[in-house]
Amino acid sequence: MNQYIQDTKQDSTNPNQNMKLGIWLYFFLLIFEGALRKWVLPGLATPLLIIRDPLGLWLIFIALKKGLIPSNIFLNLMLLIAFASFFTAIFIGHGNLLVALFGARILLIHFPLIFIIGNVFDREDVEKMGKAIVMISIPMAILIARQFYSPQSAWVNRGVGGDENGAGFTGALGYFRPPGTFSFTNGVALFFSFVSSFVLYFWLIPGKINKLILIGSTIAIIASIPLSISRTLFFSILVTVFFAAITILKNPLFIGRALIIGLVGLLSLGILSKTRFFKTSTEAFSARFSFANKTEGGISGVIGGRYVGGMTGALIGSSRVPFFGYGSGMGTNAGAMLLTGKNKFLISEEEWGRLIGELGPLLGISVILIRLSLVGKMALVSIRRLNTGYILPWMLLSFGILTIPEGQWAQPTNLGFSTLIGGLIIASLNNNNALF
Repeated sequence: MNQYIQDTKQDSTNPNQNMKLGIWLYFFLLIFEGALRKWVLPGLATPLLIIRDPLGLWLIFIALKKGLIPSNIFLNLMLLIAFASFFTAIFIGHGNLLVALFGARILLIHFPLIFIIGNVFDREDVEKMGKAIVMISIPMAILIARQFYSPQSAWVNRGVGGDENGAGFTGALGYFRPPGTFSFTNGVALFFSFVSSFVLYFWLIPGKINKLILIGSTIAIIASIPLSISRTLFFSILVTVFFAAITILKNPLFIGRALIIGLVGLLSLGILSKTRFFKTSTEAFSARFSFANKTEGGISGVIGGRYVGGMTGALIGSSRVPFFGYGSGMGTNAGAMLLTGKNKFLISEEEWGRLIGELGPLLGISVILIRLSLVGKMALVSIRRLNTGYILPWMLLSFGILTIPEGQWAQPTNLGFSTLIGGLIIASLNNNNALF
């Protein structure tokens, strides 16, 4: 992994060298922010929650100086909404300056970073970051396996701020969902969903990464599904497999490579199924899957209730929300702590409900439409590139299409992955930075 950073350092002719290193630092802080908050610097757990924000501000400052922030309707409208919602939160909503700032930073710092990453990175940079995350996935799988089988009192399961009650979340059969290096368990689902898009890309386009590392990462992904006890991860990987299937159908040249992927996947599953640790975690995952499906009405109920239902419910309930909402930041856990002293959802656990509740029907629905339109444009251009045989943006879209429109941006890890994948998709699509 160090070789990819060294390659960037040695590119002394690149005028954006420091910005590229800044984006790499954003990437590593996203992956290891939870480790810093749990194990390395637990006493600084609260300020470390926003450790990527100062870096984001620095990247924006440098990008402004170099003219690397493109003017486009998505960014211009989002910044306008961010400023408007900040003032409505202060003068009409909750009235707390810190909460309003915490909410505004999502759109003022991280959303512009999507376009900065897209302008500064190129295809080679995107592939280098893909190689790095594929390599990280192997020790990450080992870590979550250790967390899965360790008691919550163990050091490896220590929570944010050194909490000895553990960072795991209730799973099934007495086992907890492991958080990996992240502050919360959703980080594991996001991480391996992200990894799967690159792993399938590297399988379909051979010769770009060491084959043993690719096989190891494939095994790590398969093992992560039951170890995470996460249906979200399972469904996300299915979406990526579906995108890969479309790629194969569009280009018969990929059929041979698809057979190799299938063979490696079956062999990996066969090897893992012989191990006790995989059998136990699979039993826990199956129990969690069956119980949740019964309570939520099966797979159709999960998809219809959790995803489609959450979206439509937010839109239907928008008529009961004040026109300018309750105030930016109020729907975040940090905002709730500042306002009430309790870590709870004051508005909605679902992203669209939070947006409409915080910003009101007009501004909230506008943000939703911008996010949908942005991923829609990415999808259209990705399909055009797919038709020419260039599959990288299409495979990355398999993850971005889930996180950009409806990812819970109030949660810093989810926000970070959405920002990163959005920027990488744009970077992979750009020809001379001409997309946006």
